[in-house]
Amino acid sequence: MTTLSHGKLPHHRAEGPVTAPPLLLGPSLGTSSALWDKVAPELSVTHRVIRWDLPGHGGSPADLIGPGATIADLAALVLALADSLGIDQFAYAGVSLGGAVGLHLAVHHPERVTSLALVCSSAHFNGSKPWEERAETVRRDGLAALADAANSRWFTPGFTVPELVEDLRTADPGAYAACCDALAAYDLRDRLSSVSVPTLLIAGREDPATPPAHLREIADAVPGATLTEIPGASHLAPAERPEAVLAALRGHFDGYPPRGMEVRRQVLGDTHVDRAQARQTPFTARFQDFISRYAWGEIWTDPTLTRRERSMITLTALVAHGHYDELAMHVRAARRNGLTPEEIGAVLLQTAVYCGVPAANSAFAVAQRVLAEEDGAEA
Repeated sequence: MTTLSHGKLPHHRAEGPVTAPPLLLGPSLGTSSALWDKVAPELSVTHRVIRWDLPGHGGSPADLIGPGATIADLAALVLALADSLGIDQFAYAGVSLGGAVGLHLAVHHPERVTSLALVCSSAHFNGSKPWEERAETVRRDGLAALADAANSRWFTPGFTVPELVEDLRTADPGAYAACCDALAAYDLRDRLSSVSVPTLLIAGREDPATPPAHLREIADAVPGATLTEIPGASHLAPAERPEAVLAALRGHFDGYPPRGMEVRRQVLGDTHVDRAQARQTPFTARFQDFISRYAWGEIWTDPTLTRRERSMITLTALVAHGHYDELAMHVRAARRNGLTPEEIGAVLLQTAVYCGVPAANSAFAVAQRVLAEEDGAEA
């Protein structure tokens, strides 16, 4: 992980391989990039994750914006940050104000955004007056009173994240008020139909600030958008229900893998899978679920290798470890995946060189029996 600041750019944290697809994460008003602490590390497995801080929040300078700021000003800071990192296009997810920035980018800079997720956000935040009043109060009295009441606005009863409340308490009042100015002037309801990037809306079912109806309004207007509601989540869902938010974001940004049981049946055949399920007991049920989800739902569905190639690798590994019962099953699978008997023989001959002649001898005996059974069945 790196933690960097670039002059008059927003402070940011970068995680994940620099060669991975970039994903920018935006925070809610009053919080820092710590809002994503329970989600970003997992997303960084497949993405170059860039978390940025609002002006005057976290590590960002307060003078990045001033009174009368707009969402467009915040979006410009995000684009400048992306440019400084050499990022031309990126996926984007943001919470509340951070989500509003993402929606603005999707409307006004669609060429930069590849995919969008709005978490507990909105196309408007209930008009200008509440935000104008809050900005005035904060400029006059500071943020202490808002921080004292943060738990009731951000979380369900009994839940808190002290570090996020402290983010609010220590934010710069002037920059916070300028963000309020931006929210006061923000309303993209008449532009929602122009959003062309894949869009996911995540609503906290217990969110009083941006209730599910706000996200539903966007979902109904953005072509092809998807809405997910998270029970037991209030306004800062990534902190309160990180597992649910992570699952939704992974599906949206990485794509939903094919169903493992479907692939298992395609490769191994209905007869084998039915027999395995018939033998399943409470003791083996979790293992069967693991095999279907992990081996068949993730590994065998990875498009990097074809199923033919995966069959050849699997045959070799089974010979190397002497798993001849499994080898018989995967000889049948290899035929189902398009390998000819000659190709299977060539794979086993290769194992004689690298796994040993005795292992290959046993493997040829198993394969010959299986192929003979198949020929007999066809006859």
